Parts: sequence; structure tokens; C-alpha cells
Amino acid sequence: MNAIADTGFLVALLEVHDEHHAWAVEVAEQVTWPAVTCESVLSETAFHLRSSELPLRMLRDGMIRSAFDCVGQLEQLYDLATRYADRSPDLADLCLIRMSELYPRHTVITVDEDFRVYRRNKREAIPLLCPPKK
Repeated sequence: MNAIADTGFLVALLEVHDEHHAWAVEVAEQVTWPAVTCESVLSETAFHLRSSELPLRMLRDGMIRSAFDCVGQLEQLYDLATRYADRSPDLADLCLIRMSELYPRHTVITVDEDFRVYRRNKREAIPLLCPPKK
């Protein structure tokens, strides 16, 4: 499966004590690596892990690839920020919504329930892979 990796998935994959770790490891076996992501997700991942080493190692080893130009997509990001202002999306979420439009055959892997509400191309559900609800 071609994948767009969100912060929660990467953190769960890298952090053994994360509540979604087993799910993330299982999902990782289905991913055609490298997964694509954006710099905002990498920054959030480093913050949650309290270390930049592991996300940078994933980049260096070709496990993930930063595949988004934030400045080049500024107008589209601004439109998404305006559209979803009531949900207060962070920059990483906006970038992943836009990436889903740019990579329509990729599945967003996330633990973030907001992605069930977000739409690509204004009306289209974003293909998602989320942990099962408890």
C-alpha cells in the first residue's frame, strides 16, 4: 500500500509504549516503503519522541520521504485552513489533506479522528487507515 504517514502513526511505530504501537507495527508490514510525509509531520514526530534522531534516521534510511513543498502549496493550504477553521487544524493536517489530493492513490495512515471529517478536493473522502475504535 502506498502511504502518507501522519505523526501519530510514526510516533506509534517508533515508541514501544504508545497505545497504538502493535497496530502501527502491523500496518507497517503492509506499507510500500518509503511512505511520504511532510516536514511538519517530521517536526511533530520529533517533538513527541523528544528526539530528532529517529525521524531523521527514517529519512536517511529511505523509510520515509519528505514529499511536500509548503511554500509552493501556500494558497491551497490557506484555502484548507479557512475551510476547516472551526476544527483548528494544525499545519501538518493541512499538508496531509493537500498531499492526499496530490497523491490520490496513497492512503493516509493516522490516529487522528479529524481525518474522518476532512475532505480532499472539497467533497471526496480521504482514503484512511486508522486504529480500530475501542
